[in-house]
Amino acid sequence: MNKITCICLGVSSMERAIVFYRDKLGFHTACKENNPPVCFFDTPGTKFELFPLHLLAKDINPDNPPAIGRGFGGITLAYNVDSRQKVDEVIELVRNAGGTIVKQPQEVFWGGYHAYFADPDGYYWEVAWGPDFQYDENGLLQF
Repeated sequence: MNKITCICLGVSSMERAIVFYRDKLGFHTACKENNPPVCFFDTPGTKFELFPLHLLAKDINPDNPPAIGRGFGGITLAYNVDSRQKVDEVIELVRNAGGTIVKQPQEVFWGGYHAYFADPDGYYWEVAWGPDFQYDENGLLQF
């Protein structure tokens, strides 16, 4: 499993957070802009991502986004897989294990395929495959 930690922020916080992590702490990223739509950082053993909170809520459910502060704190875990079929397989495992499917597997605007589920404690996970996802020899997603 490849892990991505996603910290979702208000729109005005993106630039401040990118400057903090990239410029002040020195986290490696390919992001050159200070206010991109999404920014990934390399961290040991995982990826660290900044993404606007309101967009994450809409990504989970565009018609009825989860309300901030009602069990949804703007943090998701990502489970990236190496095939579209594995997204469906993981969602079936979750369903059979008693997790809550909050977004059925589907095509996504960036060309991939993904779904969301909540674990028994209410933590949101995204299961995602992308046509351009590449993994290194340790199974770490490369950007």
